This record gives sequence, structure tokens and C-alpha cells, in this order.
Amino acid sequence: MLSHQRTEWQQRMHAVLYHHGVPQRRDLLTLDKREWLANLALPTAAREQITTALSVIDALELKLIPFDEELRAYARKQPGCRTLADQIYGVGGLTAVTILAELGEVRRFPNSRDVVRYAGPDITVYQSDGHRAPGHLSRQGPPALRWALYEAAQRARFPASPDRPYYDQLAARIGGNRACLALARKLLKRSYHLLKALGDQALAPVA
Repeated sequence: MLSHQRTEWQQRMHAVLYHHGVPQRRDLLTLDKREWLANLALPTAAREQITTALSVIDALELKLIPFDEELRAYARKQPGCRTLADQIYGVGGLTAVTILAELGEVRRFPNSRDVVRYAGPDITVYQSDGHRAPGHLSRQGPPALRWALYEAAQRARFPASPDRPYYDQLAARIGGNRACLALARKLLKRSYHLLKALGDQALAPVA
């Protein structure tokens, strides 16, 4: 899957930076972060690795554009996706499609705790040679679902989000990384309850 390849190349960038003592940064693909990367003092080999990763990611992005547009159009029509995107701050068309596809028929889970166990508590995306950033847990569950929850949680901690106070309270006590993990789990439970309430409509096909 192209999106998985994109994530893997971002993970490689994080690994290169980690091995050269560069503090972890999020959203390495934004314009300001790319400028920050360009100004880093890195060995030649590391610089080539970063440049190659960015080139591959850019090529993947171009291939993903038509797929993303189709998925967003689908999400606007499909009841389960539309409910997730409309009622959960941080969930958009792409993440809604992914969450619905990976969870499927949620009524097979007795409760939201079982959904969390199925998805796995590990939502973050950075790992290198067994060394983990603070708050990074073991990889379990569907990778695509972890990606969607991670993306949604990143946005759900924006100042305008109704979940921002929850995030701030946890971040002050346990740190931003683990607070983001907790927020992702909260969004997963909320998704479960919304989809369960929809019943058969949650997976209704789009005409």
C-alpha cells in the first residue's frame, strides 16, 4: 500500500536523525521542517539518506493524489465514514475510511476495551533498533489503523479541539507523547460507540 510505504520512508528518516543525535521532530514533511532538515549538520551519508527518503515520499505523494480524492468522495457518502468525520474532531475522510475498514463490524466486540486490545495500544510511528521514544509502546494491531488513530490524535490536540483540555491535562502529567497515545485510544473508543450505534448502517454500501 502506497501510504504504508510513505510511512516507512518517514520512519527511516526518523531513524537516521535518531542515530545522529538529532532530537525527535514531528511532521517532517512540512515546508518549515524541510527547511530545518536542509540546515542540519549531517554526515554526507546521512544527508543522502534524508534526501533520498524525501524524493521517494514526494513521488509516492503524486501517486496517492487520485486515490486520496476517490477515498474522500467515498467517505462523504458512506454513513459510517460520514459519522466518524462529522462527530470526531481530528478524523477526516481518509482516516474515517481507514478506521471503518480496519474495524469492520464493531458489534463483534463486546465493549470498547476489546476494541483497544484488538487495535493495540501502540499508536505512534517511530522506532529504531529497539530504542523507543518516551511513550512509545509495542507494535500490535493493524498498522493502517494505528496510522489513522495517530493522525487523528495529532489533530485532536489542536487548540480548537474539544479534546484539547483532556490532552493538556495528561501532557502536563505524563508528557506529550503518552498523552497523544491516550487521546488516540479515546478516539478509538468513541469511534466504536458511534459505529455500534449506527448498527447495520455503519457498513452500508455506497450506491
